[in-house]
Amino acid sequence: MVLQRGISIPVWGTANPGSVISGQLGTVGATAKAGKDGMWTLHFPKFIAGGPYTLKINEQGKPNTAIELKGVLIGDVWLASGQSNMEWQVQQAADARKEIENANFPQIRFFVVEHDKKLKPQSAILAGKWKVCDTANVKDFSAVAYYFARKLHGDQHVPVGIIQSTWGGTPVEAWTSRDKLLTSPITRARTLSNDTLSFDREDFVTDSLNWIRIWHLVYNPQNNADKIFPAPEYNDAGWAPVEMPGVLKDFGIGYYEGMVWLRKKITLPESFAGKDLTVNLGHPEMNYSLYVNGQEICKNIWNSSPSHSYTIPARLLQRGENTIAVRVAMLWGGGGLNQPADDLYITDGASTISLAGKWLYKKDLEPAFPKILNYQYYPTVLFNAMINPVIPYGIKGFIWYQGEANAQAAYNYRKLFPMLITDWRQRWQQGDCPFLFVQLANFMKTKPLPTESEWAELREAQTLTLSLPNTGMACIIDIGEANDIHPKNKQEVGRRLALIANKQVYKQNVIASGPLFKEFKKEGNRIRINFTNTGAGLSTKDGKELTGFAIAGKDKQFYWAKAIIEGDHVIVSCDKVAEPEAVRYAWADNPVCNLVNSEKLPAIPFRTDVWKGITEK
Repeated sequence: MVLQRGISIPVWGTANPGSVISGQLGTVGATAKAGKDGMWTLHFPKFIAGGPYTLKINEQGKPNTAIELKGVLIGDVWLASGQSNMEWQVQQAADARKEIENANFPQIRFFVVEHDKKLKPQSAILAGKWKVCDTANVKDFSAVAYYFARKLHGDQHVPVGIIQSTWGGTPVEAWTSRDKLLTSPITRARTLSNDTLSFDREDFVTDSLNWIRIWHLVYNPQNNADKIFPAPEYNDAGWAPVEMPGVLKDFGIGYYEGMVWLRKKITLPESFAGKDLTVNLGHPEMNYSLYVNGQEICKNIWNSSPSHSYTIPARLLQRGENTIAVRVAMLWGGGGLNQPADDLYITDGASTISLAGKWLYKKDLEPAFPKILNYQYYPTVLFNAMINPVIPYGIKGFIWYQGEANAQAAYNYRKLFPMLITDWRQRWQQGDCPFLFVQLANFMKTKPLPTESEWAELREAQTLTLSLPNTGMACIIDIGEANDIHPKNKQEVGRRLALIANKQVYKQNVIASGPLFKEFKKEGNRIRINFTNTGAGLSTKDGKELTGFAIAGKDKQFYWAKAIIEGDHVIVSCDKVAEPEAVRYAWADNPVCNLVNSEKLPAIPFRTDVWKGITEK
């Protein structure tokens, strides 16, 4: 356990109404009386960083009720929350093996709040316990939060505690209190619709049981599917063609959840005869199993596995034609094999045969997945079960990585995200507690021409949230991955969050974020852009010409622009726009952009116009 230094330390629990509770932290004592509801709260005075201490609590006159917690540290505690990119584990991120082997930080502790959803605010979490950051435990921790904590611990030389409360795929509304959501016309009606749900009616129970059923189907091929469909002699004449690598959206079947089988016939050259071969599936999405000539090579491998390369024993191979089959789960709008095509191949070590190109696929060969209502996406249910019970644990601040689930309504995020921050601060009663967050990374295909973008509008909403006091944003527009919504370089994400904490919270004199748009000025046929956070000056990350700028006239038609650095300014122009009105930078799902400051931190995407976006209804 880590308790927050420098503030009155609250410790709370339940007991018989009216009973007197005694506590001792180290040599310091405190008492409290349980109220009519049995709730009590001890308040210990401020401590400086240090420890370990022993925390003892008991009901006066009842020594058998004593609770004793050893090894308690005093330091800085941060609440880490959001959706899957904050939840993404160290074992799923880049350099997992090396990072896990080197994780020996006894003064970094994590408390992972177990997933839970409730219609009413709860006073206790479903489950969770403090764990020391070591090679045995770190693999399950949030990678972003771990790398954030590791840098802070190294820079500030104090114990660091992380309370991790995360759930993949969830919108900001799920993490906000009912009272706050009811204050906005954006969320009021949807929040009130929760009143039609009832825990007693099996609404939540059925959803949970259906998830168990789905994972049973994912992990266990049904009706001998794994014996029938991978077999070389199976007749796949009725299967549909699909280009691989490709993911669900490339199949042309719309949104689908279930198991899909893929098959491909390949002819091996004589030079491969009698050799063990290596097959590489590149970058799969979701769970998959691989078969060669009807024999299982791997089973139920999650896409975050460090490697998707497998040995095929020579005894399983035939001269000439061979059959490769993949059983893949389609979930949450994803599934399949991601680009690039060069990573999809079979090799003997000397020569390589590409597996890219035409495959055959068939869905609905196994029982359908039961319908999931995903109650964790509903307004306030995660606040009730995973945030409210943690209040009023003393904290230094919040770190947040979320927004992907709100991108389709990005304009509303301008209101919803600040609502959440205000809501949490009011409930913690620690003033304008630091709230640091990650801006969405670059993701999806790069577009050849300037275009509108939901993700760009969501990033803009995040930037606008910096108007709230004591907030900070880590821009990662340069470290995303086109084919993966979960970029693996979580080390840099955590580092950039920690840089902001070092500057804003710990008052270090550092450049903590990239160039931020300040103002613009029209100068004839060009526009001058002024930035803050430039450090010793602007430059490009790759040493090449500036990219990522687009310019438009009154017709609102954007063209790629020529951009030149002049001190803390960038001069933007285009021969196709004689009278420019607006400039946009990195305004795309996955922009090609390279403006950085002297610390090589990327410029934050922006636009100078206020023209109506595609998510503004």
